[in-house]
Amino acid sequence: MITCFIRYQIDPFQRAAFATYSENWGRIIPRCGGHLLGYFLPHEGSNDIAWGLIAFDSLAAYEAYRARLKTDPEGRANFEWAQRERFILREERSFCEVVDSAFCQLPQAPQP
Repeated sequence: MITCFIRYQIDPFQRAAFATYSENWGRIIPRCGGHLLGYFLPHEGSNDIAWGLIAFDSLAAYEAYRARLKTDPEGRANFEWAQRERFILREERSFCEVVDSAFCQLPQAPQP
């Protein structure tokens, strides 16, 4: 499995618009074949960096997802709205693979 880490530089004065944009992807991404891990707004520290994380079985699965996304009316509308409103200033994508033995480890009770 690979994960696409999308780093967004957003307009901090349009945070609510980016939150709506993210919520829209919550419906669109799974329908188009992506495993949506989540969207994350800035909370403390930098006020203009947000993240989207989407997992895929392979790069081929990602390419198939992108093709479906281009034909999805709601997906196209969400992209167009973001471009029109300009709340996303910059976007970068990186693809990473998980280290299984170091992924989603639950906290352990402290030893006495």
